[in-house]
Amino acid sequence: MAGRRVAVTGVGVVSPLGATLADFHRALAEGRPGIRRLPPEVAQGSGVQVGALIDWTPAPLFKEAEAANLDRVTQFALAAAAQALAASGLELASANRDRIGVYWGTGMGGAHTLDGAYKSVYGKGDWRLRPLSVVMAMSNAAGSNVAVKHGLRGPFANFATACSSSAMALGEAMHAIAAGRADAIVAGGAEALLTPGMLAAWQALRTLAPADAADAAASCKPFDKRRAGLVLGEGAAVLLLEEESRARARGAKILALLTGYGNSCDAVHMSRPDRDGQVRAMREALAESGLQPKDVGYINAHGTATAVGDVVESEAINTVFEDQAKETWVSSTKSMHGHLLGGAGALELAAALVAFEGTLPPTAFLEQPDPACKLRHVALKAQRVDPPRALMSNSFGFGGSNVVLIAERA
Repeated sequence: MAGRRVAVTGVGVVSPLGATLADFHRALAEGRPGIRRLPPEVAQGSGVQVGALIDWTPAPLFKEAEAANLDRVTQFALAAAAQALAASGLELASANRDRIGVYWGTGMGGAHTLDGAYKSVYGKGDWRLRPLSVVMAMSNAAGSNVAVKHGLRGPFANFATACSSSAMALGEAMHAIAAGRADAIVAGGAEALLTPGMLAAWQALRTLAPADAADAAASCKPFDKRRAGLVLGEGAAVLLLEEESRARARGAKILALLTGYGNSCDAVHMSRPDRDGQVRAMREALAESGLQPKDVGYINAHGTATAVGDVVESEAINTVFEDQAKETWVSSTKSMHGHLLGGAGALELAAALVAFEGTLPPTAFLEQPDPACKLRHVALKAQRVDPPRALMSNSFGFGGSNVVLIAERA
């Protein structure tokens, strides 16, 4: 990648597996799932049985009056961003905040605010909505609130490209820093769409998994012959990206280097994945990083547990990695934290970074690998390895949006 190198210096996570990066990584290492049966008040008449729901209490992070004016997705975003900034050690008070930006990704934005508005208008006939309904529900609300909270006046961008949204935010933030447009960017994404109306819409697509008869936590089984669909989740993940030399000059701990970003469009179908589009994104990310497939020791797959999607991604990985695919470990952590849609890419890159600590997170419940998904699976439990030189994270979204990120060990 031409230009300045980009370092990851802080990570913040709010997830079904824990509300800090340490708790999140611990759950991944233990193969502990966060998927469960949805409470009746959440599922209502949607027919959706399971999800990766966070037990979330705004206090003590937000005062009651403040929380009332922030959609659930924005609360997640603010909590994760505060963690990432604190972990980075970046002193905002003395920093040039004209050179620090926010790049954000979300698929559905303030879904809880919208759901509440529809219930009020169409359910109760009450047309007197909350004055801040628009600014709570809009797609850029979460990222904009992060900027306002921390006074970040640098470049801002908000991406809504379905399941690749936050991965795109990270890749574009990397490019902005490399090009000299910013010195640091708070980049990531969030999703909070477990509302009755949104669940009903997803159920209509017929892509959601029913509850596993024996264990609801095992309902998402990527790459397994028994897989029956994806499981929706919620949460947020934020990475603080900085120009490497500046980060090192201030003594920051470098968690990883973000070196490759591939972005392609299938231009084939709105919901059916396309192998060739995924191949183009993976090859572009490798080319930008200057790495060869043999340099990538671990892939955090998109791996949604749909019948078609897992096979197409497996074929794409084998096309790009060829014989090296037999040596490259692959897992889908969606088996534990569910699918965060717009927030998935950032959360899964945060998950993948545990590989640089010598732990490869597993695809939980992968007991019967599908022969059509010929990969070197990290199955059932975490694998201890020598930290790889580089890792890849795949995010493939509805609309044919493919984003691939490559991080290298610092």
